Amino acid sequence: MSLSGPAPRRVIVTSDDFGVSREVNEAVEQAHCEGLLTCASLMVAGDAADEAVERARRLPQLGVGLHVVLVEGRPVLPPERIPALVDASGHFRNDMVRTAIEIFASPAARRQLAAEIEAQFSAFAATGLPLDHVNAHKHFHLHPTIANTILKVGRRFGMKAVRAPIEPPEVIEAVDGTRGGGRVERIWAGFVQRRMRAAGMLVPDQVFGLAWSGAFTPERLRAVIELLPPGLTEIYAHPATGPYPGAAPGYRYSDELLALLDGVAKRTLSSNGIPTGRFADFM
Repeated sequence: MSLSGPAPRRVIVTSDDFGVSREVNEAVEQAHCEGLLTCASLMVAGDAADEAVERARRLPQLGVGLHVVLVEGRPVLPPERIPALVDASGHFRNDMVRTAIEIFASPAARRQLAAEIEAQFSAFAATGLPLDHVNAHKHFHLHPTIANTILKVGRRFGMKAVRAPIEPPEVIEAVDGTRGGGRVERIWAGFVQRRMRAAGMLVPDQVFGLAWSGAFTPERLRAVIELLPPGLTEIYAHPATGPYPGAAPGYRYSDELLALLDGVAKRTLSSNGIPTGRFADFM
């Protein structure tokens, strides 16, 4: 009989889309200095990526990771080198299903995928920032070929931690009756978690931010913290100080920033002895 109790509760708080705009970068710095934010995931080809890197260099306790972008964004490589992945404008396609099928079916597309992922890791390495973690825009690394390619390339660049978007549906429903992600998504997220852990990666036990993407309010954050399961949890959000070109319609960026600045949530974590940190702090 095991005498060990449940795993201690620990929390990582991440902002995605670091580098996409100045408004997001401002929110990341504010939420890290004044609030709960411990990590940010950098879009290396984002319009404000250079400015994000400058801010990160002033924030040594901010864990910066790579936000691999393969959809709804701009590539690092010239578009002519990755024609299977981009549209006529030279940007990644918005149609994830079409791209996913092409990656499955075409060896040329898989070679282009590997080249672009390597280019993004190289661009991150060129910043000189320590690589705290890796995830993918729109969680496209649920695609097994993308996950395996990120693992193969990432190991060479010192990747040690990865997000697997497994969100406990019972917690989401208990908070406000919202239904969490579907069973298929959880199956693929479980594959990513097992595959990455088998390769020695740190992967959180659960993630919050999927069901309320763009609407993670202070009230929802407080409720999640009250119901926090045992183990390592990653909470991620999309904060911004205001609207910006290319922002997702309907996203409540300012509300998500308020959640990360929420004093009640911060005090609840502290009073319950729940530590927060970067991925690197929990290796």
